[in-house]
Amino acid sequence: MRRRATGTARHRRSLHAAVALSCAGLVLAGCTAAGKAGGSDSAGDAKDATVKVGLVYSRTGLLADYGKQYRDGFMAGLDHATKGTRKVAGHRIEVTEQDDAGDPGKAVSAAKSLIGKGYKVLAGTTDSGVALQMAPLAAQNKVLYISGPAATDAVTGINDYTFRSGRQSYQDILTAGTMLGEARGKKVTVLAQDSTFGQANVAAVKAVLGAEGAKVGSVLAPPGATDLTPFARQVKAGGPDLVFVAWAGSTAPALWTALDQQGVLEAGKVVTGLAGTASYPVFGDAGSKVSFLAHYFPGAGGGNAVEKSMLDSVAKAGGTPDLFTPDGFTAAQMVVRAVEEGGATDTAAMVKALEGWSFDGVKGKEQVRAEDHALVQPMFVAKLDGKGAGARPELVSTVPMDEVAPPAKPSAG
Repeated sequence: MRRRATGTARHRRSLHAAVALSCAGLVLAGCTAAGKAGGSDSAGDAKDATVKVGLVYSRTGLLADYGKQYRDGFMAGLDHATKGTRKVAGHRIEVTEQDDAGDPGKAVSAAKSLIGKGYKVLAGTTDSGVALQMAPLAAQNKVLYISGPAATDAVTGINDYTFRSGRQSYQDILTAGTMLGEARGKKVTVLAQDSTFGQANVAAVKAVLGAEGAKVGSVLAPPGATDLTPFARQVKAGGPDLVFVAWAGSTAPALWTALDQQGVLEAGKVVTGLAGTASYPVFGDAGSKVSFLAHYFPGAGGGNAVEKSMLDSVAKAGGTPDLFTPDGFTAAQMVVRAVEEGGATDTAAMVKALEGWSFDGVKGKEQVRAEDHALVQPMFVAKLDGKGAGARPELVSTVPMDEVAPPAKPSAG
């Protein structure tokens, strides 16, 4: 795999567009200004104080499978980071689970209830819309909030009290860009549905790869379209160097069949995100012809000690490690770090304990960036071997964390 240029030069090229996207997300979320973390947020920090952690995630609803992955990972990470004691620096960690069902209103209600009961740490959120409502609430109440799988870039740098334990969309697209090579002058087509999700992906690819000199266009299909052959033909006729597919819903199998039948998969590089295990059969015969950008799949970490700990712990508890299991595991590592270095009740000290922290994670070496609390982490390129229920991902390459680091976006306060 061709390595990309790294460092501040690339970041400067992409920063302007990325900030525009992030600001758009903030406006949509209706976020309010939050106070900055300052001195101690408590009168004291008793040695044996219990740390109450509120885990707000999708236990039910459309994202329940992802929520379970996150929750299983969190419990495994808590055991790993505390060596099975659920205690750190003399403090017992007590976890209370709340179901947001993917509804921002329910999430905020649950969070307010937990905060009212004295909870200083909140974690979870599988859904981006939920995360964008939880973040300002955390800042207003000066509680530590660690967002989970929610991928929206707008969470990064939103305020001083909000961190993330998973990847963000910018990292996905930079990973796709590694498969394009030198972007300048290359033609990129985004194939998506004409929906908020699809249009957001077009905007993101333009912001990231367009800023590096790629010519980014799009082919958008109506969300209800079932005959996808015309759109596959349109993509092929454009002769792109890279096709970035962002597709959701039950028509995915028909889309991949159409792309395969129309020769799109042989004509150039076709890239899409690798979702969870349940999605593998969707690609059918096309799976072996597609390049996948991957946040995680079991084994992607190369069997490092932390990954092995997660896989063994989740399996022992009766769970199945999957796409977002590391997000929960990492969140637990961050909670333990915050309490160990910052105490049980002083959230300003917890924030400082996490800023700039480098650690060994499931995916390898990771870092919480001090300026904006982005989680800088490696990403992966994969391929599918086999098809149907027997399809399994294989690691093609690991993209170092610095090559897929989003531009720094200082905290909004």
